[in-house]
Amino acid sequence: MPWVAAVARLRARREPGVLVTVATVRGHAPRKAGAKLVVGRSESWGSIGGGNIEAVAIDRARELMEKSEPEPELMDFALNDKVTGRHGVQCCGGAVSVLLEPLPVVPAVAIFGIGHVGLELARILARHNIDLHLIDTRPDMLTDERLGVLGDAMAQIHVHHTPLLPEEVLEELAPGTHVLIMTHDHAEDAALCDAALRTDGLGSIGLIGSAAKWTRFRHRLSTEGGHDAATIDRIKTPIGLPGIAGKEPATIAVSVAADLLVAFERDVR
Repeated sequence: MPWVAAVARLRARREPGVLVTVATVRGHAPRKAGAKLVVGRSESWGSIGGGNIEAVAIDRARELMEKSEPEPELMDFALNDKVTGRHGVQCCGGAVSVLLEPLPVVPAVAIFGIGHVGLELARILARHNIDLHLIDTRPDMLTDERLGVLGDAMAQIHVHHTPLLPEEVLEELAPGTHVLIMTHDHAEDAALCDAALRTDGLGSIGLIGSAAKWTRFRHRLSTEGGHDAATIDRIKTPIGLPGIAGKEPATIAVSVAADLLVAFERDVR
């Protein structure tokens, strides 16, 4: 499997990994500079030459995966019969340096409702290295023309048009996904709140709306949904940073995005 495909596989599985690259070669070595190996928790793809170099690099890569904030690092190997490595001797006669680059699990966000605020929020979040899910029951909100403003996205964008039951998308989301509920329909919002509270493994759950709306929702989630107070408190409303009171879509989007960035930092600690 090509290393690019292996990196994509780890990302799709939401598993950490490490990209190992032969950075420099002096003299004779098993592989030329640029050879790559992708290491996952239980699998690896590609090769940087086998033998002690590769085995030690894999060991170190898996140690890095266990760190909360791993950083890239270089490893140097002398390939001669006077150096005994952890996994044996390689006596090609040269020297090799290997770069290990951690591939962390990227944050994931699901926006339910791609109206004025939802689209502004998507525009901001799309500039970050995240998995971004855009969900709406209205097909005209998800046209290629309307989403064209996301054409330069760094994020991997997943578009879900769900005409009837948008809450079904919740079951498809990876563990830890942050959910934002901001549809055009309060009944749809209420159904999504109830379903989100019943979905294991989600990250934060945010609901856009007024204090009056939340009072009605709390009552309904308690009486009709059967959720206790602690469970209902998982839903954050209002969303965004406190103190930013503007109601323009772009202002709300900036506030919500900033609050999410704080949550992302918290997730990696």
